[in-house]
Amino acid sequence: MIEWVFLSAGARPVPRPVATPLVWAAAFGGALLLVATLNALVGPDRPALALAALSLLAALLGGRSRFTAAPGTAALCWLFLNAFAIPPLGTLSWAGHRDTFWLSCLLAAALIGTAVARLVHARAAYRRIAAGAGPAAWEPGERPEDA
Repeated sequence: MIEWVFLSAGARPVPRPVATPLVWAAAFGGALLLVATLNALVGPDRPALALAALSLLAALLGGRSRFTAAPGTAALCWLFLNAFAIPPLGTLSWAGHRDTFWLSCLLAAALIGTAVARLVHARAAYRRIAAGAGPAAWEPGERPEDA
């Protein structure tokens, strides 16, 4: 008897990343919401707090995205940080070392989030695969010490 099974229906060792445009949409909406909330609660003159919160957002988004989505995620978070988290609000500016540092922090957070997620998923997949081939899966006559 033939059993038809979809190729993608089986257990995938590593989850597929979310599409890059969806990650960027989440970065846009999340950064907007996060900066607006921080501005309402603590005021716009605390860029270090906004940078930390946006770096955490970039790392969380990196956990379900591809490595190629990291630069766009960092750039979107930086746009909201630069335009709405520091006075004058609504004005983009470039202050050499400060903005380079901010972009580097956001890009590193997105890349680290993606790398950590890939390692965690790969380790979990290895454990699932190795659990089926370990000593618990051996038949009584197949163990090396039984021979």
